[in-house]
Amino acid sequence: MTERSAGRSRRAVVIPASMVLTTALAFLPGSANAAPAEAAGTTASAMTTTAASGEKLSYVVNVRPGQASSSAMKKAISKAGGTIVETYDQIGVIVAHSGDAYFAEKIRKVRGVDSAGSTRTAPLPAQGTTDTGAPKLLTAEQAKAAAQQADSDEDPLQPLQWDLPAIKADKAHEKSLGSDRVTVAVIDTGVDDTHPDIAPNFDRKASVNCVTGKPDTADGAWRPSAQESPHGTHVAGEIAAAKNGVGVTGVAPGVKVSGIKVSTEAGFFYTEAVVCGFIWAAEHGVEVTNNSYYTDPWYFNCTDDPDQKALVEAITRATRYAERKGAVNVAAAGNENYDLAADSITDPVSPNDSTPVEREIDPSECFDIPTQLPGVVTVSATGAKGLKSSFSNYGLGVVDIAAPGGDSTAYQPPAPPATSGLILGPLPGGGYGYMAGTSMASPHVAGVAALIKSTHPTASPKVVKALLEQQADDQACQDPYDIDGDGQADAVCEGGKSYNGFYGAGIADALDAVRK
Repeated sequence: MTERSAGRSRRAVVIPASMVLTTALAFLPGSANAAPAEAAGTTASAMTTTAASGEKLSYVVNVRPGQASSSAMKKAISKAGGTIVETYDQIGVIVAHSGDAYFAEKIRKVRGVDSAGSTRTAPLPAQGTTDTGAPKLLTAEQAKAAAQQADSDEDPLQPLQWDLPAIKADKAHEKSLGSDRVTVAVIDTGVDDTHPDIAPNFDRKASVNCVTGKPDTADGAWRPSAQESPHGTHVAGEIAAAKNGVGVTGVAPGVKVSGIKVSTEAGFFYTEAVVCGFIWAAEHGVEVTNNSYYTDPWYFNCTDDPDQKALVEAITRATRYAERKGAVNVAAAGNENYDLAADSITDPVSPNDSTPVEREIDPSECFDIPTQLPGVVTVSATGAKGLKSSFSNYGLGVVDIAAPGGDSTAYQPPAPPATSGLILGPLPGGGYGYMAGTSMASPHVAGVAALIKSTHPTASPKVVKALLEQQADDQACQDPYDIDGDGQADAVCEGGKSYNGFYGAGIADALDAVRK
């Protein structure tokens, strides 16, 4: 949301080779790293051979306004060897498939085309996968012990939710639970709307499956299968789990939540799906979107590459359109503990759907999308002690605000009766479990934004974002930041108490959000 500051850090940051998606758990000390599974498919350099053999790739074609559905553009795409999957005239984006290795090169030469590029390096369907780990399940004994300690006005598992008082959500609920006229869209892996903590607040009309880039409105299409990640369900519960005497309580338990499924069964979030998700949210009256992922296959999309430039352009158009239609877009900063304002970052994991090739990028020119796009609220994570989570990305002028995302219990243990430094939330099938990551921080901010919108129904996205920052509680830098206590600084925080690279404008405040 904020502009990048002119004085960026001079330190180069190296991303660990075991890096996982923002959507994944933060792999904490004492747990095994879940490295990306060996991805089958083609390398970037072998894309031409793959496409030439007849295996199709997916593309976005960005055209000038009003031309997406024109007969001339349809003919041009067909002539170049493409088949149209969906057109988004609102923003001039066309989703197309082609088995012609030179499709993008051909279509870029067509009059009226601003940019075009492949959204993946593996053929359709994606052959690779990334192991995102598994949540730590809450046992029946733990649930029973928590329920015995819950106050009469608390849901049974609320004593384990240290994250709610960390942003004063428990106090906020005494004044307001939020309005059922406000909907937060969870653009993610899918949401299990049958979960007893989510069902009361689920907005079916604003839910959809966008995985192919074309909306699938079949009943339940937004739900994850048993083999897919529970991530989206956990995120939805953090935002709006009902205060209904069951399980956990969300940050905004009176608002609505919708599920917009954009990840493939293999766990990839491709551009065409993300574009579809933002457009669907915009057209269905959503007030807030939560985005706890990065858009595959490139962790950073460099605008000097024609394919990656097209992906940045397509999603930028989509996020801006959603904001123009009234939505505040909130996104996770990432889980690699690197400085997004550094002069250079070594990215060894892109493209992640075939064979990665190590490259050094400038994060002011190569973007994590949608996290680093203009207007998007970028969220870093804090642990139970209120410090930056050991894994959380940061960066002066990049991070806008911070919120609980959990951390190793050894680093930041919560106050009793909570026992885990991770974030508790619902899981598909009616269960509950702990997860951690900036993926868990972002929905806390989305929930606070929903409370602000509930309190100020006519507020524009610009006003809601301004209130998020104004109401945030200042959090100063730690110098040195030595989260593991080994005598070595684990990250360097730049800036003052009211605004810095670790926490942006501060920690989100739910209580101020419900005050008139």
